Amino acid sequence: MICRTWRGWTTPENADAYERVVRGKVIPGIEAMRIRGFRHIDLMRRTGPEVEFLTIMWFDSLEDVKRFVGEDFQVSHVPAEARAVLKRFEERATHYEVLDRRSQGS
Repeated sequence: MICRTWRGWTTPENADAYERVVRGKVIPGIEAMRIRGFRHIDLMRRTGPEVEFLTIMWFDSLEDVKRFVGEDFQVSHVPAEARAVLKRFEERATHYEVLDRRSQGS
């Protein structure tokens, strides 16, 4: 399994707008692509002087990541509407091979 991480930062004033764009358009757009090997996506938010957003995507393999963004699989996927409210963002995503992932009982 591959874990793809990416971070972007907004001003506090733009944070809610960015979250709305990602939750309302970006994530549904990715899901609509029906990428083979794409398992799920997580969105996190941390507030400070800037508001940081962390996106984690889970894929079966790097080949599946390439189906999402192309051969240059580290390139960030940041649609124009999201870019408009971001202050800055990582141009390249980071990928990790998941060695051990354990579900915990309730």
